[in-house]
Amino acid sequence: MMCLESDGAGTGGSSQDCIPGAGDGGVETLSGRMNPITTVLDMKSPEMESPSSKASLPEKPLNMRRARVAAAGILSVGNVLNYLDRYTVAGVLLDIQQHFGVKDSGAGLLQTVFICSFMVAAPIFGYLGDRFNRKVILSCGIFFWSAITFSSSFISKQYFWLLVLSRGLVGIGEASYSTIAPTIIGDLFTKNTRTLMLSVFYFAIPLGSGLGYITGSSVKQVAGDWRWALRVSPVLGMITGTLILIFVPVAKRGHAEQLKARSSWFRDMKALIRNRSYVFSSLATSTVSFATGALGMWIPLYLNRAQVVQKAVEPCNSGPCSTKDSLIFGVITCITGFLGVITGAGATKWCRLKTQRADPLVCAVGMLGSAIFICLVFVAAKSSIEAAYICIFAGETLLFSNWAITADMLMYVVIPTRRATAVALQSFTSHLLGDAGSPYLIGFISDLIQENTNKSPLWEFLSLGYALMLCPFVVVLGGMFFLATALYFLEDRAKAEQQEPCSDPFTVGSCSDSEEASIL
Repeated sequence: MMCLESDGAGTGGSSQDCIPGAGDGGVETLSGRMNPITTVLDMKSPEMESPSSKASLPEKPLNMRRARVAAAGILSVGNVLNYLDRYTVAGVLLDIQQHFGVKDSGAGLLQTVFICSFMVAAPIFGYLGDRFNRKVILSCGIFFWSAITFSSSFISKQYFWLLVLSRGLVGIGEASYSTIAPTIIGDLFTKNTRTLMLSVFYFAIPLGSGLGYITGSSVKQVAGDWRWALRVSPVLGMITGTLILIFVPVAKRGHAEQLKARSSWFRDMKALIRNRSYVFSSLATSTVSFATGALGMWIPLYLNRAQVVQKAVEPCNSGPCSTKDSLIFGVITCITGFLGVITGAGATKWCRLKTQRADPLVCAVGMLGSAIFICLVFVAAKSSIEAAYICIFAGETLLFSNWAITADMLMYVVIPTRRATAVALQSFTSHLLGDAGSPYLIGFISDLIQENTNKSPLWEFLSLGYALMLCPFVVVLGGMFFLATALYFLEDRAKAEQQEPCSDPFTVGSCSDSEEASIL
């Protein structure tokens, strides 16, 4: 049975009205029925129980855990597709510029419009995600952006504005996923298991980004037309959206609902703004978004221009253009994403043995170290592309190490019934101050420098490099914000824990029935 207000989160009536068997203390799951701890009066004698029923009891919690792990896996695959679609455009950016005849600022506008619509839609989906059926919202979002992306592959060269508009609509669809999916994982798991599952989910960001470059460049080479690169992710998106509808459970929102009614949206926002750990970590996340948005959009083109200056390749004046740099950058992004998430999770686990402020401190060290290597990229690219790739490898690994940790920090300092709103607000601010403007800003600065210099391959390379030098300074600022987060992290985590009555809602017998994470 499924109720209109999913997860037992309706404002009217008891959550037991929506859960079959809740009246007699049972909880329905995908794998069957799980009953609470029985008293001595309820227990049957050993003679009355069959051997088969005894053997099936341990299998129910095990099957339920497997269902949760499978759900987290499907959600992670969906996250891969979101970022694959987002960066497929960057993988064929040079071809798009040649086809539509746009400059650097026009090309940067594609990503900026996407992010602007994304950040505007994120708070709306955060509100809906805290109140309605989350997996239905996720699936509808995937179906929507898949249809728009597929349609955009048929736009003719006279209608560049229509391609820009389509990227904006895609941003609306993807906002639903990035806002709501982490909160489902946060409600399915706790503590170290939650950290692990969120690490897998956020590893999908660099993996999907890298696959976007690889897909864009490879499909274009095979098909001989960059438009075919935009037709891969929609097909996979439709399949994933269907899997989410079928296999992802409707997980109960946290385990604090039984203590108090859901607070209003304005009260949630007021509490989040007063949460200093949340505010500083959100500002730090904005700097990460600024750097990843700008570097992800422009680095392949920058390295291509570097090789033109070094006379290693010929300049591309008409398509199809070389996509070798996009392919290499995509592979590096996939590998560094994996290493970054593993390194960040491992370093945090080890540092937690030394200090309780390990999470924000590990993020701060990663940011400051990344800034050094990003600076070295622009020095090395003038003489050696190989050295530049090595610096990119090290810088991205350190930069990607904080993604899963930042999401886990949010789960620690924000109560469960506010998490979707918190993720949405953090997404909004990080995009508003980060990658909503950084791709266009870098392109605008590059064009501005070129207008005041002689038009030549050398100045095309130097102007883009000077514009990208803004990124390491922003990354250093992010490291400072993470250090500020460390000052208030323990206090804010303690406040959130005081409102959570159950330490592990997935261990049978550790919580009451209304605190169990039921799967309808």
